[in-house]
Amino acid sequence: MPTTRPCETHPDLVRFGHKLPHFADALRHQRKVKLVALGSSSTAGADNILPFPPRLEMLLRQRFFGRMIDVINRGIGGQEAPEEYSRIESDVTAEAPVLVIWQVGTNAVYKSYNPAEVRAALEAGLDVLAALPLDVVVMDSQYTQAIVGTEAALNLANVIMPMIAEVTASKKVNLFSRFALMKRWTDDGIPLGELDDGGQLHTSEWATNCVTQSLFGAIDDALKPEAIT
Repeated sequence: MPTTRPCETHPDLVRFGHKLPHFADALRHQRKVKLVALGSSSTAGADNILPFPPRLEMLLRQRFFGRMIDVINRGIGGQEAPEEYSRIESDVTAEAPVLVIWQVGTNAVYKSYNPAEVRAALEAGLDVLAALPLDVVVMDSQYTQAIVGTEAALNLANVIMPMIAEVTASKKVNLFSRFALMKRWTDDGIPLGELDDGGQLHTSEWATNCVTQSLFGAIDDALKPEAIT
């Protein structure tokens, strides 16, 4: 995809519904700040494209200069909410982060998970995280050929994404709808085929970078005015 294409982050579309008080407090009082990205290959990285966690880390370090902000990558390819839920104690609690970005939904569609199973695991995981001194952002699926390119996949995606939105709303945690953001790009005329890395599942270099920029903007906006500028 042309790297010169402008990145439209659509802040109104991805704006969070809740502040990030634990992250904001850490920025005020700590030099070392830790985040955890929990998810599948969208988080871990694929096809030699730098994934969003290290990109987000760089943006946050630039924004909050002087703080040692680490985004710990706890993505494992092929997993979905049920498998990720089982790793919360080892991969999240043990790291003591102030913010968790939990990426779900991709393999729920790609591997045709039972939506009820995904919902139960997401609800249970959010309940566990709610008891910890941290903020949560749930990121849903990418919008690529493998996720929306067939009628069966699109139908399942149109069940899974609203379900994720419903769960996050009921648990009062922030949702970063990557699915809606990328769909907006296609609605604006960007060809669907330019949003993936050639394998039709994972996001392209441009899309990965622009998703990260959008996520960073949503986080930064949710930190204001509490965050130190």
